[in-house]
Amino acid sequence: MLTTRLGLAEETRAIILNADDFGMCHAANQAIAALSDAGRIDSATVMVPCPWSPEALAFAAARTDLDVGVHLVLTSEWTAYRWRPLTTGAKLSDPGGFFPSTVRAVEEQADAREVAAELAAQLDAALAAGVDVTHLDNHMGSVYGLETGRDLLPAVLDLAARHGLPFRLPRHPDGVPLDADQLRRFGEAVAAADAAGIVIPDRLWTHPFELAAEGTAQEETYEQVRDGFLALLRRVPAGVTELYLHPMVDGDELRGAVDYAAAKRGYELRLLNDPVVEQAIADEGLVRLGWRALRDLQRGSEVRA
Repeated sequence: MLTTRLGLAEETRAIILNADDFGMCHAANQAIAALSDAGRIDSATVMVPCPWSPEALAFAAARTDLDVGVHLVLTSEWTAYRWRPLTTGAKLSDPGGFFPSTVRAVEEQADAREVAAELAAQLDAALAAGVDVTHLDNHMGSVYGLETGRDLLPAVLDLAARHGLPFRLPRHPDGVPLDADQLRRFGEAVAAADAAGIVIPDRLWTHPFELAAEGTAQEETYEQVRDGFLALLRRVPAGVTELYLHPMVDGDELRGAVDYAAAKRGYELRLLNDPVVEQAIADEGLVRLGWRALRDLQRGSEVRA
């Protein structure tokens, strides 16, 4: 059990509150920096190719007490706001020179060697900026092979093993609907991570990316979003579960960048600051961890849980 390896009781229900998309835009940076300073999240992951990543990287480099990973990017999903690869691989980009907008496009066209070089460049850029990188994860799940069955995990696992970094690969992918073949391939990926000595969490959970009935009179309210998240917290089982969210300041900048889900991202910022959520974590006896504890375990250091 990962909990006992971390020096916790086997039955411990541990969570990592992670904020994805640090560096995507200024609205993300504002929210995640404030949440980090307030101790409302346990980690964040930076999208290095995005235009606002220098601001996020500078913050992370100045705050090495915080757990900051690299959100490995192979997609650029919005219509008006795009970002490009750091490297020049011919199959990494669309005709406009940007990352493809969909995971399916990545799986269908990517060259594995180009992917490996690009992901290494993203990690190298974060390290060169002075970030004490604690872990790796992946934007939009573009390396897992969930669309076509063609995964790009070998490049990520090699990178994680070489740098002594844990990776967001759930040992129990019960937070994602998978068919029998996908479950088999996930099992093979978990075995490969274990063989390489890469520490992975037990589970990876979140709530729906968009608001239910977004843009209609029946659009989901903040209170409904919060109630759903509270229910998620109550279901957390024993083990280490990462709960990832996308908190951002909902304003003109964000609404100009994204095609949808701006309100949900604003709600997630509010959610993580909500004393009702904080009380629920306490009432459930959930233990909050950072990815640094998993990195220490992987590197054979004394675990600082």
